[in-house]
Amino acid sequence: MTHLDIATWQKRALAQTELILTRYLPSDKTNPTLLHQAMQYALLGGGKRIRAMLVMAASSIGESDEQAVEQAVCAVEMIHAYSLVHDDLPSMDNDILRRGKPTCHVVFGEAQALLAGDALQTLAFDVLSRHNNLPAVQQLESIKTLAIASGSLGMAGGQSIDLSHIGQQLSQSQLETMHNMKTGALICAAVKLGALSCFEHDKNTIQALHNYATAIGLAFQVVDDILDNQSDSSTLGKTAGKDADNNKPTFVSLLGIDGAKTYAEDLYNKAYLIAQDIPIAGNILQMLAKLIIKRNY
Repeated sequence: MTHLDIATWQKRALAQTELILTRYLPSDKTNPTLLHQAMQYALLGGGKRIRAMLVMAASSIGESDEQAVEQAVCAVEMIHAYSLVHDDLPSMDNDILRRGKPTCHVVFGEAQALLAGDALQTLAFDVLSRHNNLPAVQQLESIKTLAIASGSLGMAGGQSIDLSHIGQQLSQSQLETMHNMKTGALICAAVKLGALSCFEHDKNTIQALHNYATAIGLAFQVVDDILDNQSDSSTLGKTAGKDADNNKPTFVSLLGIDGAKTYAEDLYNKAYLIAQDIPIAGNILQMLAKLIIKRNY
């Protein structure tokens, strides 16, 4: 696939994701209108959509059900958006900037932002459970995958570990475990949901996708830590230096800037090599790995 083809694919994927999310969200003219406005504000019109693109890429390993792919795209982005809304609350990271605009609680108040996050979370599972053409057992596996990735053994658990270790330095192994849960779990789930959208999927390919997603999930967080240390808020679209200000353990505080950059590059190379052996989707997955490692926000 040429560079132009990849750029075109990414542009199409971003546009398609926005259309899908808009279609599944309740109208802001439907009561309770304020809550639905807050949900739309949190979900639409911003973000890198890495998780959505991973779903789409992984769904190309075989013949996929279009409805199931759309549901998976929608569900992972809703879970991600809900987590950001809650992370930004004063009781958590207390941030005022997200995706280049005021955070949801700044615009709608803490109570409505909390409810918007709750509603996006439950809507994700509603969407994932709706009718499609996949076997019921496969659809249930998709729901289970997202639930585990979102809960105490995944994203929520990772956030809990993060908050409970402010002011403490973690070992590299502990830091990796935390971010495999906090960031990596949903990235791994996105890739698996894409594969589960296919009518047939090989177990070896599923394992390769998981190994790939684990590597890029960690790489994503390492790059986040680097950018938080080196970029400004206008570039990031969120408050720069927040982790350092809050004395949170990061890969930069543990390894230093140069060490963190080397580690991110190692993870990228690992993901790139794994993707070489993934049928059909490998080239796009390599492109997404590069997008993660080379991004500036």
